[in-house]
Amino acid sequence: MDIFGNTLDQPINLINHDGLVDYYGHLLTDTQADDFFEKLLESIEWKNDRAIIYGKEIITQRKIAWYGEKPFNYTYSNTTKKALPWTQELLDLKNRAENKTHETYNSCLLNLYHNGSEGMAWHSDAEKDLKQNAAICSLSLGAERKFCFKHKRTKEVVSLKLKHGSCLVMKGATQKNWLHRLPPTKIPTKARINLTFRTMAI
Repeated sequence: MDIFGNTLDQPINLINHDGLVDYYGHLLTDTQADDFFEKLLESIEWKNDRAIIYGKEIITQRKIAWYGEKPFNYTYSNTTKKALPWTQELLDLKNRAENKTHETYNSCLLNLYHNGSEGMAWHSDAEKDLKQNAAICSLSLGAERKFCFKHKRTKEVVSLKLKHGSCLVMKGATQKNWLHRLPPTKIPTKARINLTFRTMAI
Protein backbone atom coordinates (compact mmCIF):
# COMPACT_ATOMS: atom_id res chain seq x y z
CA MET A 1 0.00 0.00 0.00
CA ASP A 2 1.28 3.53 -0.65
CA ILE A 3 2.58 5.96 1.95
CA PHE A 4 -0.88 7.37 2.62
CA GLY A 5 -2.46 3.98 3.21
CA ASN A 6 -3.25 2.35 6.52
CA THR A 7 -0.53 -0.27 6.54
CA LEU A 8 2.85 -0.71 4.90
CA ASP A 9 4.55 -4.04 4.23
CA GLN A 10 7.92 -2.32 4.66
CA PRO A 11 8.74 1.11 6.14
CA ILE A 12 9.42 3.91 3.67
CA ASN A 13 12.62 5.94 4.08
CA LEU A 14 11.58 9.58 3.67
CA ILE A 15 15.09 11.02 3.29
CA ASN A 16 17.68 9.54 0.95
CA HIS A 17 20.88 10.92 2.47
CA ASP A 18 22.51 12.04 5.73
CA GLY A 19 20.18 10.09 7.98
CA LEU A 20 17.30 7.66 8.06
CA VAL A 21 13.61 8.40 8.63
CA ASP A 22 11.36 5.34 8.37
CA TYR A 23 7.60 5.80 8.08
CA TYR A 24 5.69 2.66 9.12
CA GLY A 25 2.14 3.78 8.51
CA HIS A 26 -0.39 2.71 11.13
CA LEU A 27 0.91 1.05 14.29
CA LEU A 28 -2.64 1.01 15.72
CA THR A 29 -6.10 0.52 14.31
CA ASP A 30 -8.40 3.55 14.50
CA THR A 31 -10.29 1.96 17.40
CA GLN A 32 -7.08 1.24 19.32
CA ALA A 33 -5.76 4.73 18.60
CA ASP A 34 -9.02 6.30 19.81
CA ASP A 35 -8.85 4.28 23.04
CA PHE A 36 -5.21 5.18 23.76
CA PHE A 37 -5.84 8.83 22.95
CA GLU A 38 -8.62 9.10 25.53
CA LYS A 39 -6.69 7.19 28.19
CA LEU A 40 -3.53 9.28 27.75
CA LEU A 41 -5.50 12.50 27.77
CA GLU A 42 -6.85 11.60 31.20
CA SER A 43 -4.00 9.68 32.85
CA ILE A 44 -0.84 11.55 31.83
CA GLU A 45 0.47 14.32 34.11
CA TRP A 46 0.38 17.07 31.50
CA LYS A 47 2.15 20.38 32.19
CA ASN A 48 2.79 23.48 30.12
CA ASP A 49 6.30 23.36 28.72
CA ARG A 50 8.89 25.89 29.92
CA ALA A 51 11.89 27.27 28.06
CA ILE A 52 14.54 29.82 28.97
CA ILE A 53 15.37 31.89 25.87
CA TYR A 54 17.85 34.78 26.18
CA GLY A 55 17.29 34.69 29.93
CA LYS A 56 13.51 35.00 29.65
CA GLU A 57 11.11 32.25 30.69
CA ILE A 58 8.63 31.21 28.01
CA ILE A 59 5.60 29.09 28.91
CA THR A 60 3.96 27.29 26.00
CA GLN A 61 0.30 26.58 25.40
CA ARG A 62 1.39 23.12 24.31
CA LYS A 63 1.66 20.69 27.23
CA ILE A 64 4.31 18.03 27.77
CA ALA A 65 5.09 15.04 29.96
CA TRP A 66 8.31 13.07 30.50
CA TYR A 67 8.32 9.37 31.47
CA GLY A 68 10.92 6.61 31.65
CA GLU A 69 12.15 3.38 33.18
CA LYS A 70 14.30 5.45 35.56
CA PRO A 71 13.92 9.04 36.87
CA PHE A 72 16.08 10.33 34.02
CA ASN A 73 16.92 14.03 33.90
CA TYR A 74 16.36 15.51 30.45
CA THR A 75 17.57 19.05 29.74
CA TYR A 76 16.50 21.08 26.71
CA SER A 77 15.77 24.79 26.17
CA ASN A 78 17.72 25.44 29.39
CA THR A 79 15.22 23.60 31.57
CA THR A 80 15.45 20.13 33.13
CA LYS A 81 12.68 17.55 33.49
CA LYS A 82 12.74 14.42 35.69
CA ALA A 83 11.07 11.33 34.26
CA LEU A 84 7.97 9.91 35.91
CA PRO A 85 7.53 6.10 36.10
CA TRP A 86 5.85 4.34 33.18
CA THR A 87 2.08 4.02 33.14
CA GLN A 88 0.52 0.79 31.87
CA GLU A 89 -0.65 2.50 28.67
CA LEU A 90 2.83 3.87 27.95
CA LEU A 91 4.42 0.45 28.54
CA ASP A 92 1.91 -1.11 26.18
CA LEU A 93 2.66 1.45 23.46
CA LYS A 94 6.42 1.15 24.04
CA ASN A 95 6.24 -2.61 23.55
CA ARG A 96 4.22 -2.19 20.37
CA ALA A 97 6.70 0.37 19.05
CA GLU A 98 9.68 -1.86 19.88
CA ASN A 99 8.12 -4.89 18.20
CA LYS A 100 7.30 -2.88 15.08
CA THR A 101 10.58 -0.98 14.71
CA HIS A 102 13.00 -3.60 16.11
CA GLU A 103 14.52 -0.91 18.34
CA THR A 104 14.52 -0.46 22.13
CA TYR A 105 13.53 2.65 24.11
CA ASN A 106 13.84 3.60 27.78
CA SER A 107 11.92 6.89 27.92
CA CYS A 108 9.15 8.90 26.29
CA LEU A 109 8.51 12.62 25.82
CA LEU A 110 4.85 13.37 25.14
CA ASN A 111 3.40 16.54 23.60
CA LEU A 112 -0.24 17.60 23.74
CA TYR A 113 -1.32 20.06 21.05
CA HIS A 114 -4.80 21.36 21.85
CA ASN A 115 -5.51 22.61 18.32
CA GLY A 116 -3.87 23.53 15.02
CA SER A 117 -2.54 26.87 16.28
CA GLU A 118 -0.03 25.02 18.46
CA GLY A 119 3.08 23.58 16.85
CA MET A 120 6.82 23.15 17.17
CA ALA A 121 9.57 25.27 15.57
CA TRP A 122 12.51 23.88 13.60
CA HIS A 123 14.82 21.87 15.90
CA SER A 124 16.81 18.67 16.19
CA ASP A 125 16.78 16.23 19.12
CA ALA A 126 20.52 16.13 19.74
CA GLU A 127 20.74 16.91 23.45
CA LYS A 128 23.67 15.39 25.33
CA ASP A 129 21.28 13.42 27.56
CA LEU A 130 20.20 11.27 24.58
CA LYS A 131 22.17 8.30 23.26
CA GLN A 132 23.93 9.50 20.11
CA ASN A 133 22.36 8.36 16.82
CA ALA A 134 19.80 6.19 18.65
CA ALA A 135 16.33 5.74 17.20
CA ILE A 136 13.50 8.08 18.18
CA CYS A 137 10.06 6.64 17.52
CA SER A 138 7.26 9.17 16.99
CA LEU A 139 3.71 7.89 17.50
CA SER A 140 0.83 10.20 16.52
CA LEU A 141 -2.64 10.11 18.08
CA GLY A 142 -5.55 12.44 17.35
CA ALA A 143 -5.64 15.13 14.69
CA GLU A 144 -3.73 14.51 11.46
CA ARG A 145 -0.94 17.07 11.18
CA LYS A 146 1.78 17.99 8.68
CA PHE A 147 5.34 17.14 9.76
CA CYS A 148 8.43 18.55 8.04
CA PHE A 149 12.15 17.87 7.74
CA LYS A 150 14.75 20.39 6.52
CA HIS A 151 18.37 19.61 5.72
CA LYS A 152 20.69 21.87 7.71
CA ARG A 153 23.08 22.49 4.80
CA THR A 154 21.06 22.18 1.56
CA LYS A 155 17.75 23.48 3.04
CA GLU A 156 15.93 20.64 1.23
CA VAL A 157 12.46 20.12 2.76
CA VAL A 158 10.53 16.84 3.03
CA SER A 159 6.99 16.79 4.43
CA LEU A 160 4.21 14.32 5.13
CA LYS A 161 0.95 14.15 7.08
CA LEU A 162 1.10 12.02 10.19
CA LYS A 163 -2.12 10.07 10.60
CA HIS A 164 -3.96 8.98 13.72
CA GLY A 165 -2.15 5.89 15.05
CA SER A 166 0.85 6.19 12.72
CA CYS A 167 4.50 5.56 13.54
CA LEU A 168 7.70 7.24 12.28
CA VAL A 169 11.32 6.57 13.32
CA MET A 170 14.32 8.92 13.06
CA LYS A 171 17.77 7.41 13.54
CA GLY A 172 21.40 7.40 12.49
CA ALA A 173 22.74 10.83 11.51
CA THR A 174 19.27 12.39 11.11
CA GLN A 175 19.52 14.69 14.13
CA LYS A 176 23.01 15.81 13.10
CA ASN A 177 22.01 16.75 9.55
CA TRP A 178 18.28 17.50 9.60
CA LEU A 179 15.86 19.74 11.48
CA HIS A 180 12.19 18.87 11.96
CA ARG A 181 9.07 20.75 12.97
CA LEU A 182 5.30 20.59 13.37
CA PRO A 183 4.03 23.76 11.66
CA PRO A 184 0.89 25.43 13.00
CA THR A 185 -2.14 25.49 10.74
CA LYS A 186 -5.18 27.73 10.34
CA ILE A 187 -7.27 24.71 9.37
CA PRO A 188 -9.49 23.82 12.34
CA THR A 189 -8.18 20.68 14.03
CA LYS A 190 -8.87 18.74 17.19
CA ALA A 191 -6.24 17.85 19.76
CA ARG A 192 -3.16 15.76 18.95
CA ILE A 193 -0.93 13.70 21.23
CA ASN A 194 2.59 12.90 20.03
CA LEU A 195 4.70 10.32 21.84
CA THR A 196 8.42 10.22 21.12
CA PHE A 197 10.04 7.10 22.51
CA ARG A 198 13.75 7.72 23.10
CA THR A 199 16.91 6.18 24.55
CA MET A 200 18.71 8.11 27.25
CA ALA A 201 22.48 7.76 27.55
CA ILE A 202 23.17 5.69 30.67
